[in-house]
Amino acid sequence: MINQLVSNIKKTGAPIVVGLDPMLNYIPEQIQKKAFAEYGETLEGAGEAIWQFNKEIVDKTCDLIPAVKPQIAMYEQFGIPGLAAFQKTVKYCKEKGLVVIGDIKRGDIGSTSAAYAAGHLGRVQVGSKSYVPFDEDFATVNPYLGSDGINPFIDVCKEEKKGLFILVKTSNPSSGEFQDRLIDGRPLYELVGEKVAAWGETCMGDEYSYIGAVVGATYPEMGKVLRKIMPKAYILVPGYGAQGGKGKDLVHFFNEDGLGAIVNSSRGIIAAYRQEKYAQYGAEHFGEASRAAVEDMIADIRGALETR
Repeated sequence: MINQLVSNIKKTGAPIVVGLDPMLNYIPEQIQKKAFAEYGETLEGAGEAIWQFNKEIVDKTCDLIPAVKPQIAMYEQFGIPGLAAFQKTVKYCKEKGLVVIGDIKRGDIGSTSAAYAAGHLGRVQVGSKSYVPFDEDFATVNPYLGSDGINPFIDVCKEEKKGLFILVKTSNPSSGEFQDRLIDGRPLYELVGEKVAAWGETCMGDEYSYIGAVVGATYPEMGKVLRKIMPKAYILVPGYGAQGGKGKDLVHFFNEDGLGAIVNSSRGIIAAYRQEKYAQYGAEHFGEASRAAVEDMIADIRGALETR
């Protein structure tokens, strides 16, 4: 699937991913009212509102972008109806030709890790039949438990030609409490980066590995080091926009070919209509506001890459 992701990025010229992380307060009133009129103010109503919100954003942006990244917690909070909305969103995005990165941040060992991998990237056997429950193309994984937690995912990735983005240096302010700790004189995130590179050597695509890394846009100098440590790993870069990352901060995450990284923006795009810059669209045209935000993000990153 890394080959498809690279192909989509080359085709669109847009190394970005839209984070489909819907909170109810992001969803315009007219969408909520329609959903609640049909299902009531219930978990089912919330799931329907999320689905309709996502669909409009995807419809308005899918020709501009290579991928989306739904964050599963935003769906899980609404229980089974929320997970149904997640599943519908994944399926619809794939029908639109988008690569889907399931932001699930799983991290466990043994049969538990294997079950997570099967549920999100692989298939499960039910009697004589097999099913693909969620069917994302990539999943985010926490490496804290070591190879025991990662290898079951890698096994499924090899079978299904799917991929991983492993947390290496995250964008949140307190990430350094553990990730920056020195071990034998080196920060932990560098050692994790080396491990990601080693895991990645076992499942290469045409140009890049199926095993990528998550490195936050808020730490550009660390990204520069990690880019060298993981030359064949695609880097998923959260923290753009709402968390402070800008195009000029991101050039070190990319290789000289302009590839090697994909930058995520979530609320900066899906809730763009609430920003002063895009207020003229209003809640009625939130999808058009999201499209404009995508266009601006693409221009920002392209401009930074062209002038580096």
